[in-house]
Amino acid sequence: MPVSSSLTSSSMRAYALRLRPGQDVRQELQAFAEQQQLRAACVLSAVGSLTTATLRLANQEDPTVYQGHFEVVSLVGTLSVNGSHLHLSVADSTGRTVGGHLLAGNRVYTTLEVVVGELPELDFRRETDSTYGYKELEVRPAPASSSPGKSKK
Repeated sequence: MPVSSSLTSSSMRAYALRLRPGQDVRQELQAFAEQQQLRAACVLSAVGSLTTATLRLANQEDPTVYQGHFEVVSLVGTLSVNGSHLHLSVADSTGRTVGGHLLAGNRVYTTLEVVVGELPELDFRRETDSTYGYKELEVRPAPASSSPGKSKK
């Protein structure tokens, strides 16, 4: 099956932000996307630590909550005012690593340094895919009013 019938590309603008102790990672990233009106963005890098990791593990309906001190090993995914899809992996003090869908309830321990890349010529949407019924990524060209160089709030 082909990857895409038409590939779409975009320039990139990067933002760097630091989340502080106690902040909720998902809520803060979504608030950042809303504040900056990000229609298509991705997490480029994230390093830091958590005291609580709340994940939806593969093929599970309910969240799994881990308490302790964790290093963020990986945070990846797409961000958009139209819906985000993020995955997180964390390691405990023994190096045991767990990962899954990032849910609300991931609390920063000391810091979380995040670099977000905005793709201003694109528009990420979430639409139901009939294969499994999940809302999956649809990539579209950005609306004319969202062209590069738009003013930010």
